[in-house]
Amino acid sequence: MGTPHALTVRTADVQDADAIAAVHVQAWREAYAHLLPAEFLAALDVGARAARWRGIIAEPAVDVLVAVVEGSVVGWASAGPGRSGRGDTPRDRELEGIYVLAAQHGTGAGQRLLDAAVGSAPAYLWVAEGNPRAEAFYRRNGFRRDGAVQHEQIGPTGLDAVRMVR
Repeated sequence: MGTPHALTVRTADVQDADAIAAVHVQAWREAYAHLLPAEFLAALDVGARAARWRGIIAEPAVDVLVAVVEGSVVGWASAGPGRSGRGDTPRDRELEGIYVLAAQHGTGAGQRLLDAAVGSAPAYLWVAEGNPRAEAFYRRNGFRRDGAVQHEQIGPTGLDAVRMVR
């Protein structure tokens, strides 16, 4: 497990795409094992995600940050003006995603990524219903459910996401 003093958070560049994708897949497997089918999670493709991450990192309106411990990416966050197709945007900034490997939980990596991505500014995010660890983290940072819920088709079953706003 990393130590807080060894952790750095910096802006991602396109060379980080493979590492971000690997963290993305592993973090999904760790965070959503109780929400999504094991077969779906096992089949997640790091290479396909890396290709998408290269595009996201190149998008000028989106900020992508990485948490690094001893030269390895252990988490990431992305934030921007809000993704289209997800209903209204109650704030000007959306925390589009934030994931930290389970081995880094409790090290401050998630907090530092959140602080770098949205600071204390008004923002909103979507979190999977039934993910109490994530929701508690966001509540500690001033986010509250606003009543918006949408079904996300992820894999064969999908899940409900709830919007949190501050």
